[in-house]
Amino acid sequence: MVTERSTELTPKSCRSLDFGLEISLRVHILEIHLSPFFIIFSHWYDSFPPTLPTLPTLPTLLLMKPVVTVRNLNHAFGKGELRKPVLSDVSLDIYQGEIVILTGPSGSGKTTLLTLIGALRSIQSGSLKVLGQELYGARKKQLVEVRRHIGFIFQAHNLLGSLTAQQNVGMSLRLQQNISVAERSAKSASILAAVGMSDRLDYYPENLSGGQKQRIAIARALVSEPQLLLADEPTAALDSKSGRDVVEIMQQLAQEQGCAILLVTHDNRILDIADRILHMEDGCLARDTALRS
Repeated sequence: MVTERSTELTPKSCRSLDFGLEISLRVHILEIHLSPFFIIFSHWYDSFPPTLPTLPTLPTLLLMKPVVTVRNLNHAFGKGELRKPVLSDVSLDIYQGEIVILTGPSGSGKTTLLTLIGALRSIQSGSLKVLGQELYGARKKQLVEVRRHIGFIFQAHNLLGSLTAQQNVGMSLRLQQNISVAERSAKSASILAAVGMSDRLDYYPENLSGGQKQRIAIARALVSEPQLLLADEPTAALDSKSGRDVVEIMQQLAQEQGCAILLVTHDNRILDIADRILHMEDGCLARDTALRS
């Protein structure tokens, strides 16, 4: 037996029906009004290649993070009445790919700041982060790990006289794990070629000029592709042409590798390579001048 369902409309069902019809009517009217817009948009969109917008990649986002962050850094030498402050409330940031030159008179604290950033001294007061690692209170093992990612260039090239140019550069790679002797030799030869020393691989330091020794020191600092390069008066012992060649090599190779450079100098002839110039006086950061945006 089939039971017929009643189709009688109640007041409640009438209200529901009226509401549904009103919604359908509004949607229909909206479609009529917007249809010209959709037609125009469709023609405009079709005129462009079907490419998606480029989103920032992870490396691009990381570029915005400082490689070095210094906050309220203080440092002193000596104890008691002989205690002499050399850094006072220093704060600064250095970003990946930046070339920052640090200037100031002798005794203003430039080299002390450089060695603290290089994890070569213990932090006494304040905060200093290098590659995200807080150095204040850091253990010896943590400091060694930070130094693995830093290249150092000093006024004295500090090459080992008993080793050839290629062997001196290869010494830097001994800190890197899982690199064979063959790889070490190949990387050393490649970076020496990049600094124009491919014909001096087997030369000992005593048979090289000052400029050539400094080029080898640059190769040694950059062969492990550090994220930070620290240079203390790298042109002080060089003539004007050799000094210029040295900093231009540093600039080119560091930019290719994407590492930051902090360079201490009194040489006004090389200031134009900098993105920023920091000037120190009496242990304080007196000026921070941006040369490039």
